[in-house]
Amino acid sequence: MPELPEVESVARSLAPLVGRRIVNAEFTCLRVLRGDPERMAEQVAGRQVTAIRRHGKFLVLELEGVYMAVHLGMTGRLLLDASRGRHTHAVFTLDRGALLYDDSRQFGCIEVGAVLPARVERLGPDASQVDFETFYRGLRVHRAMIKPLLLNQKFLRGLGNIYADEALFRAGVHPRTLASRLGLVRAERLHRAILAVLWEAIEAGGSSISDYVDAEGRKGLFQISHRVYQKTGEPCPVCGTPIRRTLVAQRGTHFCPRCQRR
Repeated sequence: MPELPEVESVARSLAPLVGRRIVNAEFTCLRVLRGDPERMAEQVAGRQVTAIRRHGKFLVLELEGVYMAVHLGMTGRLLLDASRGRHTHAVFTLDRGALLYDDSRQFGCIEVGAVLPARVERLGPDASQVDFETFYRGLRVHRAMIKPLLLNQKFLRGLGNIYADEALFRAGVHPRTLASRLGLVRAERLHRAILAVLWEAIEAGGSSISDYVDAEGRKGLFQISHRVYQKTGEPCPVCGTPIRRTLVAQRGTHFCPRCQRR
């Protein structure tokens, strides 16, 4: 699933849309919509794109008077001026060119409204911007294991499996450590690691593990900098111990058993 760096990269690659106008919209798959397709098409037709931003893992297109929120799910892609394919489920014809939504597994969603959806508004602080005081205060009140807490979008929005594993490794924190037991020093180390890994990944255009590309069809490069994610059995880049994979709260988790002791 595209995480914060990938969605940020898509948002940046969609920047040329600002100022353009949506002439009409065509939706061909109800599964990826939250709302009536005819009503949604009417809501966006004729409106100018005034801003494009990321909110957690959501892309938000601000139109004149309405918002269009897009979650890419597992395989969703927003593509500029691409050719239609068998997985194209929405086409936005613009005053110049077109924007397509492709999604082979149809786990993503598109919704339109006068305000942002409540589930989007309720998300926690942005993982790439959260200040340490807010982060540490949140840790102290949760008795959950740190890995699933980092994936909780109401705790931090945007962080996913890849970057949680990478940040925990950099900070030397075991993924099953109880969040409330992280002291000030380790919490500061983890906070710095989260910010660092996310911004490095953004600068690299995200991680292309499977289907991810930005709106121009470009793959990310950060996967070549992964230190533990999907590195099972490979030597730890710090100590040489083989990287392990385990399940934490039903999520595949990669860590170094020596560098990340409980």
